Amino acid sequence: MQKKVDLSIVILSYNTKELLRNCLNSLKKVQDEAYFEVIVTDNASSDGSHEMVRSEFPWVRLIENKKNLGFAAGNNKARKSVGGDYVLFLNSDTIVHKDTIKETVKYIGKHPDLGAVTCKIVLPDESLDNDARRSFPTPWVALTHFSGLDRLFPKSSLLAKYWYGYKSDSEIYEVDVLQGAFFLSRRKILDEVGWFDEDYFLDGEDIDLCWRIKEKGWKIIYYPKVSIIHIKGASKDKQGSFGKVTKEERIKFVNAGVDSMEIFYKKRLWERYPLILNLFVIMGIKFLKGIRFLRALLS
Repeated sequence: MQKKVDLSIVILSYNTKELLRNCLNSLKKVQDEAYFEVIVTDNASSDGSHEMVRSEFPWVRLIENKKNLGFAAGNNKARKSVGGDYVLFLNSDTIVHKDTIKETVKYIGKHPDLGAVTCKIVLPDESLDNDARRSFPTPWVALTHFSGLDRLFPKSSLLAKYWYGYKSDSEIYEVDVLQGAFFLSRRKILDEVGWFDEDYFLDGEDIDLCWRIKEKGWKIIYYPKVSIIHIKGASKDKQGSFGKVTKEERIKFVNAGVDSMEIFYKKRLWERYPLILNLFVIMGIKFLKGIRFLRALLS
């Protein structure tokens, strides 16, 4: 009888063949750190990603989606296939360092009150990926972030809440939101809260999942004792999370990203604030959408 895996690593793929190859090679080097399986769910890539996985990484389970389902639905396709007690959502544009898998799984295993944990996520220039730990985007937090006040006063506990700029990036502490680039949770919790909300096509799904995990009373922890590299600068228009895209696709991704803000606000925050403030927030989101649409159109 085959031994039950401890950890299921789920990687969403969309036209990131070379980045995905590098990510899988980094996992291959740390296979002795935990008994894990790797599931790649491919959103109908056209760059040969799925052929590469089949030929070079036969130990990886491949799910081939017929179209680009987006981040939430694409990851959710692995739900029926995972066999581990723990599930790690990992971006295809990441490189996993030695000990990261071992130490994060050990940490969540030793703390039964934890619902999710992430490691330190580092950009190629060795700086911190600020999105590794975030606060929920309440009206005040969103205002300070999108106005740029948190960049002007990065150490202020009042103005820099979104990225926890006032906290050390080398200490362990509880946060509101983890980034989907490295998101380790328990399968029983994911099943309880329903995995990613598929109302989100791109962005916001990790925020919403963290909201539902914390709503159930579980803690979410930033654990920077180990790390990964996130090739985030390549992101959504060249070689990153969404590979090479057309201008039409880029506009679609931009619109979806801003739409996710409105979806989250209406789902989780609308009933907590007065109507006049809610309308002001929605107007701000619509304005931001227009600005980003113009930028994408002209780029």
